[in-house]
Amino acid sequence: MKRIVVLGGTGFVGQSVCEKLVERFEGCRIVVPTRRLRFGQDLQALPGVEIVPADVNQDAPLARCLQGADAVVNLVAILHGSAAEFERVHVELPRRLAAPWAAVRRLVHVSALGVGPDAPSNYLRSKTQGEEVLRAAALDLTVLRPSVIFGARDRFLNLFAQMQAFVPVVPLAGANARFQPVWVEDVASAVVRCLENPATIGQTYECAGPQVATLADLVRLAGRLSGHPRPVFALPDAVARAQARLMSMAPGVPLMSPDNLDSMKVPNVASGTLPGLQALGIEPAALEAVAPAYLASGQGLARLDRWRAAR
Repeated sequence: MKRIVVLGGTGFVGQSVCEKLVERFEGCRIVVPTRRLRFGQDLQALPGVEIVPADVNQDAPLARCLQGADAVVNLVAILHGSAAEFERVHVELPRRLAAPWAAVRRLVHVSALGVGPDAPSNYLRSKTQGEEVLRAAALDLTVLRPSVIFGARDRFLNLFAQMQAFVPVVPLAGANARFQPVWVEDVASAVVRCLENPATIGQTYECAGPQVATLADLVRLAGRLSGHPRPVFALPDAVARAQARLMSMAPGVPLMSPDNLDSMKVPNVASGTLPGLQALGIEPAALEAVAPAYLASGQGLARLDRWRAAR
């Protein structure tokens, strides 16, 4: 492959995907569209990566980025937003990629575990519709469905670890929700394996780690590994929804929203009816084998603890 377009390449998962693509496809041009060039600063040092200013939610800029692409990787997603915002990101963008004018042939599309037409959240229903749009088109399509993704740059375990440095207890909405966390490097490797192997065309793979844990388990783990273990209390449903609603109105990226709670009604674990990472030759890493390297004291966001203590 000489030209691969990575949509969402400046994000948490996208950065790892671009690194793996550079390692595997030597001499390939990796095109990463972004609305703000500063988002791609961490990728600019990678050989062959080209950061292109473009809004992929508009036809003309997207068409220019896709021109001449041997393959496209779609990682664009949001966790929070209105029904219309989920529709725009998870359905309209796939519809553009499926349009004849886009001229996309090979596509690896990252979706999510728990999708289904009767899913309880806007997030999961829109992810379902995005998959359906792409499957209806004449594309060489591979779909990856990951569980919650962890890694050194995640906004999941890092945030829970950071929170516990400041609060005495953690009142937690959705405490009993079940996840099967998967390492970001394993997901990135799966993208590369799919592009390497034409036999993956037409397949859907579930990307999940070796362990199932509740959200409360994961919050406790983040606190313990970062050196700030705190008691975790599960909130009743009505209180949890009120908390999520307040969090969704806070400035910045919310930690929780009512739609997230609805998503967590569906276990975020592999069904076992579809092939997993092992089918791609990847043995998924265990959370406790990876997370200490970036959550432990002096690592990741925890490296700022001594500065916080001095304030």
